[in-house]
Amino acid sequence: MYSLTVRDHFMIAHSFTGEAFGPAQRLHGATYVVDATFRRPELDDDGLVVDIALAGRELKSVLDALNYRNLDDVPEFEGENTTTEFLAREIHERIVAAIHEGRLGPGAPGCESLEVVLRESHVAWAGYTGAV
Repeated sequence: MYSLTVRDHFMIAHSFTGEAFGPAQRLHGATYVVDATFRRPELDDDGLVVDIALAGRELKSVLDALNYRNLDDVPEFEGENTTTEFLAREIHERIVAAIHEGRLGPGAPGCESLEVVLRESHVAWAGYTGAV
């Protein structure tokens, strides 16, 4: 299996609902380093997993929509705890949609899976892996 990873970062504010979150129930900030890893069994006709420039640009575009936002104020996230795990899946879904819309080039649909990992710090991270 071949893979290609692009990396970027974003900063958000949010709060959580539920006793399990302790002090994180209050509004707080997070800065995430995000890795998006595209995987496929065979390279495309150009010898690529996916166009690295387009993948990096799309990751940045997806993150820009969330960057410097209070996620508690984003209507589509109303009623959700925007945990690291939740955000990993959300970013995955947005990148997969971009692949199907052709924004990552003609070879990108040949990817079988995409893994998105959000690193909150050097000791804590979460991710989501799913089909393309």
